[in-house]
Amino acid sequence: MKNYLVIQLARFGDLIQTKRLIRTLAARPQSLVHLCLDASLAPLARLVYPDVVLHPITAHGTGLSDAQASLRMLLDNRSAFAELAALDFEAVYNLNFSGLNFRLAALFDPERVEGYAWRNGQEITGRWPAMAMRWSGFRRLGMNLVDFWGAYCPDMLPAPAINPEATSKGGGIGVVLAGRESRRSLPAALLAQITATLAGSRKARRIVLLGGKTEGAAGQAVIKELPANLQAVTENLAGRTDWTQLVDVVGGLDLLITPDTGTMHLAAHLGTPVAAFFLSSAWCFETGPYGLGHTVYQAVTNCLPCLETSPCQENVQCLNGFVDPGFRRFLVTGKAEHVPEGLLALHTAFDGLGQTYVPFAGTDADAPRRAVLRNFLLHHLSGAEPRFDRLEQAFAGQLYRDKDWMTAEKPSKAQD
Repeated sequence: MKNYLVIQLARFGDLIQTKRLIRTLAARPQSLVHLCLDASLAPLARLVYPDVVLHPITAHGTGLSDAQASLRMLLDNRSAFAELAALDFEAVYNLNFSGLNFRLAALFDPERVEGYAWRNGQEITGRWPAMAMRWSGFRRLGMNLVDFWGAYCPDMLPAPAINPEATSKGGGIGVVLAGRESRRSLPAALLAQITATLAGSRKARRIVLLGGKTEGAAGQAVIKELPANLQAVTENLAGRTDWTQLVDVVGGLDLLITPDTGTMHLAAHLGTPVAAFFLSSAWCFETGPYGLGHTVYQAVTNCLPCLETSPCQENVQCLNGFVDPGFRRFLVTGKAEHVPEGLLALHTAFDGLGQTYVPFAGTDADAPRRAVLRNFLLHHLSGAEPRFDRLEQAFAGQLYRDKDWMTAEKPSKAQD
């Protein structure tokens, strides 16, 4: 039996987006996949990855001071670290750039660590994540995070094999009230209008509002803005679902209306159709829903995607296309001529690299350059370098460094 370890210490959505990597490792002969993750997500991981061995640790000291969080991590994690160090892993996939990830990497032979390693007291960033840091300067192009993490394995499973094609399940419409970042979310009144439009066009008989404990009041505000006939069939479940209940609810919906959230990725994992609204720092080509059967409404102002940590200097103009009354007409007709300025409507699709998004309304001005970058990345991953065509050579100059050629990085461990 060959043991493979994935270290994924980020949040809800990132856990789901690790699926292509985890499923690729699980498909190898005589393999057993282990997953090190934050303990708060272990109940969800048992539902999403039932055949994976979990190693929960304390990764996030939410609500604690830095000193308290460090002490908590040290005390809580000691036994988990010892357990990991005692196992013989064929390869370790360390996915996050953080101090804790590097300390975990120090438990293992650096020759077996992909991603972020630790060698003789030095933090080492692998070639693939280093390239990703360089292309972050043109985020509008890039690749989906599911595919980026999957590409740590040269034998990664085909993209269509990861999530089921989305189909309506009969359980009505779900509405995610907000994402972790406020500017990515739609105001309650606008969210209610969009929900009412989609519910009316689909003749929905049930609406469920989803979110955390802090979003109960937002749910009540949305209900207040809905027409009376929809208020009567709407249930506010914000803060009232555990992980098992959330999976049951989302997995039975006809449609999930959502910003860029972990619940959106859960719906895609379960094959539930998504209508996603991307604005501010959210960019669908990076973190959009994975699989076929989903729709994304992407704001396309010049300032996007922004950094959520920086103040908005543009008066959140990326919200304008959603506020435009013509947007609700477009939701009903789906006709390209009805889409408001500043919005791009896309359906999910696949290409040779993985997940992509094809516009059916609006203009994707970045499409030509994105196609070149994606071809470059596909050639890089398939070992076709350095035979790039003329257009791809510009990206080769930006993404490669001299040391990439002088000292070839060890190949990722693939299926024997």
